Amino acid sequence: MSPTPPQKPERSEPTIGKETPVPSNFIRSIVEEDCRTGKWDGRVATRFPPEPNGYLHIGHAKSICLNFGLAADFNGTCNLRFDDTNPLKEDVEYVDSIKEDVRWLGFDWQDREYYASDYFQQLYDYAVQLIHKGLAYVDDLNADEIREYRGTLTEPGRESPWRNRPVEENLDLFHRMREGEFPDGSRVLRAKIDMASPNLLMRDPTLYRIRKASHHRTGDAWCIYPMYDFTHCLSDSIEHITHSVCTLEFENNRELYDWVLARLDVYHPQQIEFARLNLTYTVLSKRKLIALVENGVVQGWDDPRMPTISGMRRRGYPPEAIRNFCDRIGVARRDSLVDFALLEFCVREYLNRHAPRVMAVLDPLKVVIENWPEGRTEEMEAVNNPEDPAAGTRKVPFSGTLFIERDDFREEPPRKFFRLAPGREVRLRYAYFIRCTDVIKDPDTGEVVELRCTYDPETRGGDAPDGRKVKATLHWVSASHAADAEVRLYEHLFAEERPGEAADFLTTVRPDSLRTVAAKVEPGLTGAEPGSRWQFERLGYFCVDPGDGESGRLVFNRTVTLRDTWAKIAKKTKISG
Repeated sequence: MSPTPPQKPERSEPTIGKETPVPSNFIRSIVEEDCRTGKWDGRVATRFPPEPNGYLHIGHAKSICLNFGLAADFNGTCNLRFDDTNPLKEDVEYVDSIKEDVRWLGFDWQDREYYASDYFQQLYDYAVQLIHKGLAYVDDLNADEIREYRGTLTEPGRESPWRNRPVEENLDLFHRMREGEFPDGSRVLRAKIDMASPNLLMRDPTLYRIRKASHHRTGDAWCIYPMYDFTHCLSDSIEHITHSVCTLEFENNRELYDWVLARLDVYHPQQIEFARLNLTYTVLSKRKLIALVENGVVQGWDDPRMPTISGMRRRGYPPEAIRNFCDRIGVARRDSLVDFALLEFCVREYLNRHAPRVMAVLDPLKVVIENWPEGRTEEMEAVNNPEDPAAGTRKVPFSGTLFIERDDFREEPPRKFFRLAPGREVRLRYAYFIRCTDVIKDPDTGEVVELRCTYDPETRGGDAPDGRKVKATLHWVSASHAADAEVRLYEHLFAEERPGEAADFLTTVRPDSLRTVAAKVEPGLTGAEPGSRWQFERLGYFCVDPGDGESGRLVFNRTVTLRDTWAKIAKKTKISG
């Protein structure tokens, strides 16, 4: 069933415009001018049209934010439409994941959920109209022959021997194609345009092909399926889209988009192209992402190393940070490469304000406080988030046996190492000053296995009364109270900044992109909700893995480190961080 053409809405000011200036871009300028002149009767109707043959990635997030954002800012509508014209590659799993991702990013298509398969009969009827007009014909050339006849950028194509079939013969053959009389690949329906066109896409493009495969929505009702270019423009037309926004790789397709709509004399939206997102240390090609999954390089589409929205959600990226990232990179006409550090900056910026602080030790080294009263436990008051006074404080148990980070101790400290060393005093966060008095080693390996220390009871939660200072503050957990946790430390999946340019991008995969450690964490994290985000003090931001919620284990994924490289990178770019 076709959607009802939307009525002209009342004009309103952009929803972001009062407090937060809306980022300016050339598409917004086009829409503003169209609204000013009354084009499209003052309507703004966009759509997000994914193909349900894979999971959405961060590049799709840019398109989602742009299309839904334009609709929201100009009191318009944005449809969610699945361009489901290839039954061999599409699946309900992908449909469900796409809907989940769009909702998670914060957007709602309300009742405007459409499918190209909703329009299969209308599309077929439009194809028949083109045949009646002498603008389409059934071709018996196979795929290789069509490619050969098409010509090259420097040589015109050749006309198919079946290009000038009579209209009635074409109608009969096309009907028999639909009825399943011919095998796959034996015939196609092509548009009759110009075999000498400088745009190779216009050299009699294929409109329909035979594909005897069951469709995830229409079952076996059809054995011929329309091509994307024929489907997309007509779906836009049927839905009365005003601004059909797509990425630059469809710039050449615009000529065919306009040709089909003009020849059928139907409602004609405007196609506008913008530069797709390209990120360092990342591949966004769906073909390459599928290869990562199918070759077992990652553990699925939602692997936290994947640039998919589901992977980023599992890693702990907040949707607000992704939307902010999309706003920051803007919308341009030319392709560019965005540094992954900007995305991490946006994640870090949001989590710094919203993630509660806790203490965790990823590489535990035992510390025994020799002068601590036996059996005694104290509760230290710790700040939940200094960036959010309303977050309050919590109680953290402190005892005579603790764990600190192994990296916070050096038996022979190098220059400018101010953390714990033999004879040196440091502060324990929210607790006391301690001094290292002895080092216990494994007699077989020589590895440090335990530190013996003393504490100064006069330094609880503050400075020493005698005014002495320390140069380092360490985080810790009480050994008898700490919870065990598995922590997954993620790095870039690829070692190369531009892995997609390698002859074989799989050769640039880093073998150390995932490292798993057995950690000790504050006891208060035992019941942490799957998906909840935390800052491990001095270590970074971490998320309780929602994929392990039913395992009974406490598993954290590292979302992003505390290091901020964007400040340095921003000096070399025009993007403000």
